[in-house]
Amino acid sequence: MRAAAGVWRWRHNPLRRATDLAEAWLALVAALLLLTAAPVVGWITGTLTDESLRQSVRIQRQQRHATTATVLGPATVAGPAAADPESAAASEQRRAVAAEWTAPDGTRRTGTLSAGLRSSRAGTTFRVWTDSSGRIMPRPMEPATARVHATLAGIGAGLASGLLVECGRRLVLWRLVRRRLADLDRAWAAVGPDWGRAGAGS
Repeated sequence: MRAAAGVWRWRHNPLRRATDLAEAWLALVAALLLLTAAPVVGWITGTLTDESLRQSVRIQRQQRHATTATVLGPATVAGPAAADPESAAASEQRRAVAAEWTAPDGTRRTGTLSAGLRSSRAGTTFRVWTDSSGRIMPRPMEPATARVHATLAGIGAGLASGLLVECGRRLVLWRLVRRRLADLDRAWAAVGPDWGRAGAGS
């Protein structure tokens, strides 16, 4: 609103300089871009990211299969993570265990896994995710997690575009101020030597 008022105020002001009107228009255009372009960029980015992540979730759910792994005993070398990284607490103790599980084709597989278990006692079971060949894979992304990522991407894009607009405004404003100061220096150089001198018209 102040930007629009500035443009209107400088339209017919006899003291208006070219840079004054340009600065007012610059503020108005920047305000309109912040109010319209930044939200649109954020919305488009969030929508596209959401569609992409939804597609990834569908593919992961098609390609990854849940099965139950059984602990055979403790292992000395950590293997692939078997616990869900999205829901596991940061302080959860992870144990390297020797385990066996069944691949989607029915074959039995064994290996060393790193899982969030309280005990590595033989016979303990836990859920793992595998691909079609039975290799351990991370758990498929949840739709809620995909939505959160898409929302954050949209907010980040909107803020980034707003920051870009503000940086552009400040850069142009800096150039306008330099031009204004240069014009003032030239004007002063023209009248400065005669300033205050009798009969010089000052």
